[in-house]
Amino acid sequence: MDDLDEHLIERLRANARAPVSELARALGLSRTTIQSRLARLERTGVITGYDVRLKGSGVDALALIDLAGPRAAEATAALARLSAVRRLRAVSGPCDLIADIAAATPADLEAALAAIREVGGVAAARLAVILAEKGGR
Repeated sequence: MDDLDEHLIERLRANARAPVSELARALGLSRTTIQSRLARLERTGVITGYDVRLKGSGVDALALIDLAGPRAAEATAALARLSAVRRLRAVSGPCDLIADIAAATPADLEAALAAIREVGGVAAARLAVILAEKGGR
């Protein structure tokens, strides 16, 4: 994934129903290029689906994940495929990865955390629930 893919995904996060022509215009690319990139992102499992999110519904959280052992690359790939994981980032600091998690209910959030902890190579995972958006893009 490159910077252009990241920008495309950010646009889709803002509006998953945005027409390809609108995405192309916003990113300064041809419609064909955007369609090709979307197809590749779907084929490789980076984009696993599109969903409807209602205002005020659902629970968003950050999962702070510690990896252990020689299976770190395998664990990272498995985590990226989990349906609740919207974005997975390698970070410096007190954990190895941070995953943006989206869940419909607190029970679904608990299940997502359990699924993360079950991935081989994950030593520990803890959640920080998002309470409110305070700005940004």
